Amino acid sequence: MNDYEQFQRHIASINDLFNTINILNWDARTQMPPGGAQTRASQLATLAEIAQDRFAGDTTARLLDAAEAALSGASPDSYEVRAVRQTREAYEVARRIPSALAADMAEYEPVAQSVWGEARRTSNFPLFAPYLSRMVAMQRKLADAIGYQAHPYDALLLKYEPGMTAARLKVLFAELRAGLQPIIDRAAVSPAPRTDFLERDYAEDRQRAFGLAIAQAFGYDLRRGRLDIAAHPFEVSFTREDVRITTRYKRNFLPAAIFGLFHETGHGLYEQGVDPSLTRTALTTDFLGQYAVGGTSYGAHESQSRLWENLVGRSRTFWRHHFAGLREVFPSQLADVDAETFFRAINRVRPSEIRVEADEVTYNYHIMLRVEIEMAMLDGTVAVNDVAAYWRAKMKEYLGVVPADDARGALQDVHWSSGSYGSFCTYTIGNIMSVQLFEAARRSVAGLDAALAQGDYAPLLAWLTDNMYRHGRAFSANEILQRATGQGLATGPYLAYLAAKYADLYPPTR
Repeated sequence: MNDYEQFQRHIASINDLFNTINILNWDARTQMPPGGAQTRASQLATLAEIAQDRFAGDTTARLLDAAEAALSGASPDSYEVRAVRQTREAYEVARRIPSALAADMAEYEPVAQSVWGEARRTSNFPLFAPYLSRMVAMQRKLADAIGYQAHPYDALLLKYEPGMTAARLKVLFAELRAGLQPIIDRAAVSPAPRTDFLERDYAEDRQRAFGLAIAQAFGYDLRRGRLDIAAHPFEVSFTREDVRITTRYKRNFLPAAIFGLFHETGHGLYEQGVDPSLTRTALTTDFLGQYAVGGTSYGAHESQSRLWENLVGRSRTFWRHHFAGLREVFPSQLADVDAETFFRAINRVRPSEIRVEADEVTYNYHIMLRVEIEMAMLDGTVAVNDVAAYWRAKMKEYLGVVPADDARGALQDVHWSSGSYGSFCTYTIGNIMSVQLFEAARRSVAGLDAALAQGDYAPLLAWLTDNMYRHGRAFSANEILQRATGQGLATGPYLAYLAAKYADLYPPTR
């Protein structure tokens, strides 16, 4: 066994540990009875500490040194060189994180999630507040251990979007507000589309059947995947051969499950599209997050969930082809609706309380709010006990909406209970990337628009797989963009797409 093979064997064992952690987390969020939370927390803490010690220990350093020497003359873009480079970068961060802190966080997250679930169900933020306080304190310790110069948020971003900073996010958000606010203002004074039919009674099993059929049409392979129910939809992969998605159903609001499922399908397609040769390698291992995952960054991953959910699934082209099928599933509920009416309804711009149900235009304001609060909790400018009130005030300022209760306010997302501080911004980064990638595909693939109009998603999936999915974590999000589109992250194409789409739906007054 040569030096690189020894390195790879070591990394494969760490990937196996992360997969075990993933399976326990998936079970906790989909199948586990509430009484199992504390024991599951201990199990996860044990595995997290073992994984942290194994990765951040001397063996990894020795094997890295040997693998780097063995690959000294190889192409810098080869998967082997990229795997070693990615591992080295993560190792230099991970070795600064005490294994005890990693274990404490892993042990506390399931407990905090369990309490969050009860607090959300009863709309009781004070119940969750002590747990949130401890989670924030842990995140500060983590940021201090990793190290940063300008803001603790910068350290946490390394787990989710390497290369991004709090300062750069503020610039991106300012650009977005300048482009989005005119659309929101125009929609506010325009006649509202009809939406009453979206809140009729839609049986959950039929919602599932329609949504899953579309997921398969997109390319999601049920031989290597499955669909379950979760309080907060998510996707998780163990290998490219086992990629699971979830959604949640609302009988009286059809878009929730359908677009939630389209969203998670985008994540699933990314994971199922990874080159098989990368299985159990560093290029399908998120060392800092302790996940076995093929996506290069959370923003890159979100670009795919938002691309399939919005650019495909909310398009007029999509519903001209698929609305008849939806009406066959729900004949009485949609008897008085046509494809154009449905398209306009699901693209209505209306400020709302819930992020995952927000339209494309107002969605980013939900992200800005959460990122602002995360930064403020981390640097101490907003106390945890004041978060619910701060949330309500900022929702009123940004969108003119005050949540009816904390379940629809500061308790609506699972992320803060699961320790995912620094991840929210990746949804907006994904929105921006999605348009850049989709437009590049349209430029590159002859007849793509015609194929989409016929419900043929294979050409789009093939282009995305070739230019993005298959590489796993070999290239950074910025490298993926540069290679596939010719430019780095830029808000211009995204804002132009939204301006054109909503000028049609909400024409400027003359």
